[in-house]
Amino acid sequence: MALEITDQNIQQVLNTEKPVVIDFWATWCGPCRMIAPIIEELASSYDGKAVVGKVNVDENMEVSTKYGIRNIPTVIYIKNGEVVDKVVGAVGKDTFISKLEALL
Repeated sequence: MALEITDQNIQQVLNTEKPVVIDFWATWCGPCRMIAPIIEELASSYDGKAVVGKVNVDENMEVSTKYGIRNIPTVIYIKNGEVVDKVVGAVGKDTFISKLEALL
C-alpha cells in the first residue's frame, strides 16, 4: 500500500537511500483515480526497493507548494533528495515503471 505523505512526515520519507515516488492527487480528480491502482501496484511491487507514496493536495498545501504542483495527477521521482523526473497527467503503467526502474 502506498504511504500517506503529509506536510508533517515528508522529511522522514525523504530520509532514505531508496528512490522516492510521490503521487500528488485529490479525491475530486478523475485522472487521479485512474492511476491510483497503478500507484498501489508500484508500492507493492517495489516494496523494499523504493518508497511509493501519495500526497492529497487539498490537505497538504505545504509539500504541494514545495514541489510546485500546479496540475494533478503529478508523480515526481526523487533520488538523493532531488527531483530527477516527473509525470503530469494520467499515463500508462509502463511509463511509471520505466521511470522508476531507471532510478534503481
